[in-house]
Amino acid sequence: MNRDVVLEMFDRQLRREARSAGAGDRVERTGDVVRHLSTGDGSTGDGWATVVWSDLDAATADAAIAAQVRHFTDLGREFEWKLYAHDQPADLADRLAAAGFVPEPAETLMVAQVPDLPTGIDLPESVQLRPVTTPADVDLLRDVHDQAFGTDFSGLRESLLTQLAADQLIAVLAMAGDIPVSAARMELHAGTDFASLWSGGTVPAWRGKGIYRALVAYRTRIAAERGYRYLQVDASDDSRPILQRLGFLPLTTTIPYVYRRSPIFIDRQ
Repeated sequence: MNRDVVLEMFDRQLRREARSAGAGDRVERTGDVVRHLSTGDGSTGDGWATVVWSDLDAATADAAIAAQVRHFTDLGREFEWKLYAHDQPADLADRLAAAGFVPEPAETLMVAQVPDLPTGIDLPESVQLRPVTTPADVDLLRDVHDQAFGTDFSGLRESLLTQLAADQLIAVLAMAGDIPVSAARMELHAGTDFASLWSGGTVPAWRGKGIYRALVAYRTRIAAERGYRYLQVDASDDSRPILQRLGFLPLTTTIPYVYRRSPIFIDRQ
């Protein structure tokens, strides 16, 4: 896999040409900035808001940053500027910090070719996988994520239901009897070569038993069936070694820079 070629494809297909995921989700292009917003069912201000792409230089960056701050402040919303290591200008991180953005932990953009990934699912004897198909399943997934990541995922519920209804999301639970112990999602980016893995998380007592790898394999099978060429993930330090052993390659790093004005959920791997 040619890293430079795949990174250019990722930038073009998922950032510069980002597409809406359906009702309650929209992409906005203003000047040299692309924003991706989710408002759940569209009736509230809950959800996430992210600058996914910018084409800036030293002469335009500060004005563009200020414009985004004004826009979201007027809406009373917090938002994230998704900064990648190769984004320009080279001091964009410093400019965001000077404007009041706070960096969150760095993540590694990793990509694998779907045919190169293992698809065998090996689970503990007492654990079975269950597709997420109903609102009750979404609630279980949210509860697992809350336990696994120590983060409030409640604001994600409506967005997930919207994506499920639009067939743009695959989600799965790992169940130990009636108890959910792990969960993961995959976003299907129609019209692109990429599907994205998100929030593979296991509750502490069930870690180290191969469940995370099984959830990756489950989603890989579906990505192959749907004809996707690549799987992409923004990997945390915890998941990066596992993904690398499975065949994912690091392309670059990314840091979410968050501008906080009101409580809001921002999803990250």
